[in-house]
Amino acid sequence: MATVTSAAAMSQPNGASGTVPIVTVDDVHKSFGSQKVLRGVSLTVNRGESIAVLGRSGTGKSVLLRLIVGLEQPEEGSIRIDGEPIAGKSLDELGEIRKRMGFLFQGGALYDSLTVGENVAFPMRHHRREMSGSELQDRARHLLQEVGLESAIEKMPSSLSGGMKKRAGLARALALEPAILLLDEPTAGLDPIGSGEIDELVLKLKNEHQMAFIVVTHDLHSAKTIADRLILLKEGEVVIDGSYDDLEKSDIPFVKEFLTQS
Repeated sequence: MATVTSAAAMSQPNGASGTVPIVTVDDVHKSFGSQKVLRGVSLTVNRGESIAVLGRSGTGKSVLLRLIVGLEQPEEGSIRIDGEPIAGKSLDELGEIRKRMGFLFQGGALYDSLTVGENVAFPMRHHRREMSGSELQDRARHLLQEVGLESAIEKMPSSLSGGMKKRAGLARALALEPAILLLDEPTAGLDPIGSGEIDELVLKLKNEHQMAFIVVTHDLHSAKTIADRLILLKEGEVVIDGSYDDLEKSDIPFVKEFLTQS
């Protein structure tokens, strides 16, 4: 299946400034047993850019995130963060690369036994050992304030709504001041109001921090709202990579079908 890329992306493969993309995925293949999940996926993400990865269930979207963060390894192809390949790294080396990335799992993945504030402070407690207890608490409070959840700092995750858990997960993902945020279905399970609030928050963080975002989602409205580019996968291959307008103007049958049914 041929990959279709927008004219802007083709003319500036390394970003507007000519710098190395912060994320480069090059001809990546991934299988689980006899099931081929990704079949030659390539994409780039520049600093301050947000992309949304779309596609039907089981097409490899979440697997792609796991590959980028180094939780899985491809059989073929390469992944580079800031130009640095992640394949073949020791756990310590991979840990250093992961500090540049924040990851929001689908359900927020908070630790049930820790308060919201302790959850947010958890990455800093392990990777910023020079910080005192009061500094950790102040930083956690600031991050929760950024996502509109400061009042929940002493609450337990079990008392939070789905949207609040997503916000807390975002605050924790920001803890180490990452250059890249990877979001796995950030609006899944939320009503339209809650989804809109998460979209607004992502846009706010993108504008204020100039981070790169990679968002996996089924939510086309959310993708249109927050992403500079949309990448549509079908059976593990990139069908189109471009703006929402590029998708709307596409004559590719699967793109038309996806837009109609989403």
